[in-house]
Amino acid sequence: MRSLTVAQAKAHLSQLLQAVEAGEEVEITRRGIPVARLSPIARERRTGFDLAGFLAATEAQPLHSGSDAASFSRELRAGARF
Repeated sequence: MRSLTVAQAKAHLSQLLQAVEAGEEVEITRRGIPVARLSPIARERRTGFDLAGFLAATEAQPLHSGSDAASFSRELRAGARF
């Protein structure tokens, strides 16, 4: 693990972040005392989009009762009249 002072870390932040992204850990010290450690974040594996689950959840919503957008808009307008 590489150890740098706060001033060195500030001066070379971009390079430090590249090193951390590559898997390296970096320790930052102030007056010789460790105050912080930069380490890579464990990335979650993304799975593909579940289209079937999305469509099932969408169809289960109460707005999807078989009416189309035009009739739904007409119902809203009719109910909004004073």
